Amino acid sequence: MSEYKLIMPKMGESIAEATIISWLKNEGDSIDIDEAVLEIATDKVDSEVPSMEAGILVKKLYNEGDVVAVGEAIAIISDTGSAVSAPEAENVSAVVEKTPEGVESVVDAIENTVSEAQNTASLVPSSAEANRFYSPLVMNIARTEGISMQHLETIPGTGKEGRVTKKDILAFVKNGEVSTPAPQASAPTPAPVVTPNPAPAAKSAPTTNLNPGDEIIEMGRMRKLIADHMVMSKHTSPHVTSFVEADVTNLVNWRNKIKGEFKAREGENFTFTPIFIEAITKAIKDFPMINISVSGDTIIKHKNINVGMAAALPSGNLIVPVIKNADFMNLTGLAKTVNDLANRARSNKLKPDEIQGGTYTVTNVGTFGNILGTPIINQPQVAIMAMGAIVKKPAVIETEHGDLIGIRHKMFLSHSYDHRVVDGALGGMFVRRVADYLEQWDVNREV
Repeated sequence: MSEYKLIMPKMGESIAEATIISWLKNEGDSIDIDEAVLEIATDKVDSEVPSMEAGILVKKLYNEGDVVAVGEAIAIISDTGSAVSAPEAENVSAVVEKTPEGVESVVDAIENTVSEAQNTASLVPSSAEANRFYSPLVMNIARTEGISMQHLETIPGTGKEGRVTKKDILAFVKNGEVSTPAPQASAPTPAPVVTPNPAPAAKSAPTTNLNPGDEIIEMGRMRKLIADHMVMSKHTSPHVTSFVEADVTNLVNWRNKIKGEFKAREGENFTFTPIFIEAITKAIKDFPMINISVSGDTIIKHKNINVGMAAALPSGNLIVPVIKNADFMNLTGLAKTVNDLANRARSNKLKPDEIQGGTYTVTNVGTFGNILGTPIINQPQVAIMAMGAIVKKPAVIETEHGDLIGIRHKMFLSHSYDHRVVDGALGGMFVRRVADYLEQWDVNREV
C-alpha cells in the first residue's frame, strides 16, 4: 500500500495559510488525477485543490473552516483505501478559527493591496509583531473594528495555547471594550494608534433611523474588504480628477467593420476594452511617472506595465484582474486576455497571481451606461482611468471649406490621480494623450 499526502499549495508569494471552505470528497471516495478534493480561501482569492495522484481519500486531516499553513498535509490518499494511522502531532497544525457564516465565494486582490498600502498608512500591526499568534480572521476583525495591537494583546484567549479566537474578539467588541485601554501601572499610557479608516465608528449610527419594513443586510466578506480598501485609499491619497472628451468616430467605425471577422476567426468578441488598454500603455510609455507607487517618502518607478481592469461580478462586487506586461501584447493578444480574465473572474476561477502586481487600473463605466465617473485609486497605485459610454453627439467639424455640424461618436475619459506625487499638469497631459491615441485611430489597421 502506498500513501500520498495532499499538501496545502502555495497560493501566492505573500500567502502563508488558507481556510478550508468545503470538502468536495468524503473519506472513502475515489479520486482521479487532477480531480478537485476541496475548496480553500485565502485573503485574496478562492480556489480548488486537486489531487496529483489517483486513489481513495482515507483521511481528512482538517475540518471545514480550519486554517492551514501552506505546505502542511491536509489529507491522505491511498491507492488501496486501507486505513492509515493518524499523523503525529507535529505534522498537523492546531485547528484555528472558523470562518464567519455568509463568506463570499469570490475574494479579490483588495486585501493584498490594502496590506501594501498599509506600509505607508498603518492600520493594525501584523500578528508577527505580537507576542502571540493571531489568525488572519482575528486580524481582519481587529482591523475592521479599529482594535489596536495593544488592545489585542489584552484580550484573554480561550483557544489552544491561549490563542484569541473569533468568539473571544467578537465578545470583546460586543462588550464595548474597543475604546482606548486603561494604562497599566508599570507603564505610561501609550499614544493612541492613528487609523485612517473611520468606518467602524459609523457602524452603529444607522440603527437609530430604522423604520418599519427596513431590512438590515450584513456585509459579506468581500464587500467588507472593498469598503475597507476604498476608505483607506481616500485617506491615503488626495484625489484629483481630470476630464477629457474624445471623438472616437473613426475608432467606432473601424471596430464595427472588423468585429464580425474577428469573431469568425478567433471565436471571441472584440470589445473596446483592449483598445483602451493599448492606448493607456502607449501613454504610460510617454509619461512613465504615472506608472509608479509610493512607499513612505520614496517613489517606486515600475519597469513593467501591468494594467488592472475592474470587472463587475454577478454578486454586485468587483474584482481587478491584472494584465501583466500589457505593452508587449498586440490587439489580438489583449482581446483574448481581456475576455479570458473577465470570464474567469465571473466564474471565480482566477489564480492569486492574476489579481496582484497591477501598476495602473482602468474601469469601463460606460458598460453601465454612465457617461463619466470619478474612480477611486486602486492602492498602492497612483492613478486610475474611467472610460465613459460612447454616445452620438452633434459636433462642429472643421474643414478646409469651413465649419460644419455633424454627428460624431464621443466619450469622456476621467483620470483620477494621487496629488501627492502626480500634479495637474502630468495628470491632465496623460489623459489627453490617451484621448489622442483613440482619436487618431488608423481606420486601415488590421487585427
